[in-house]
Amino acid sequence: MRNIGFSFDRRHFLGGSVALGVAASTFSTVRGAFAEQLARTPRLTEGPFYPPKLPLDTDNDLLIINDNITPAVGDVTHLTGRLLSASGEPIRNAVVEIWQCDAKGVYIAQGNNSGKDSNFQGFGRFLTSSTGEYYFRTIKPVPYPGRTPHIHVKIKKGGKEILTTQLFINGHQQNKRDGVLADLRDAVDRELVLVDFKPIKDSKIGELSAVFDIVVGVTPAESTERRR
Repeated sequence: MRNIGFSFDRRHFLGGSVALGVAASTFSTVRGAFAEQLARTPRLTEGPFYPPKLPLDTDNDLLIINDNITPAVGDVTHLTGRLLSASGEPIRNAVVEIWQCDAKGVYIAQGNNSGKDSNFQGFGRFLTSSTGEYYFRTIKPVPYPGRTPHIHVKIKKGGKEILTTQLFINGHQQNKRDGVLADLRDAVDRELVLVDFKPIKDSKIGELSAVFDIVVGVTPAESTERRR
């Protein structure tokens, strides 16, 4: 997988190799008027911590800022997935953005917090490939007061924001008490944002893999039309 349009270099392979191919996932489906469609990823609040000013480094490796050699603190996680339309078609050349707090529970939007991990980028972007795939190297999210661990996700296509949501650690004990997750009253919607963080076999530093496939209510044809 290539990060088309954003920096993708040797830094993504530090600490051990990882297969970037995303396996075919089993999606929930809903019956449409003419054919079955994939269940769409539910919208969730953007929250107060989207960076008011983007950092200078916005690539898809959140563990290393620019050319620094000191990585961020946290459990290294390779986050992958596919961006698909409701009919199952891959959506290419869409921007996937993620942002999250560091291992100390601090967002970059919170400014010069004394407890902040200065080596954590906190925000990243990736342009989806021809198969709709994206990839980030980040850390496993941690809880902070009032919230269960989560990663914020925003999708942009053709100059327009088409989805803002969050992903959560499947099985985390604080999920039941999280107000944002509780807003998803439909069981299928909740399943769609719960993600397994699995140990990568043979990783010498305890890396994790997480797959979050995203289904949006826009087709590739509609996206192309908007750009004309």
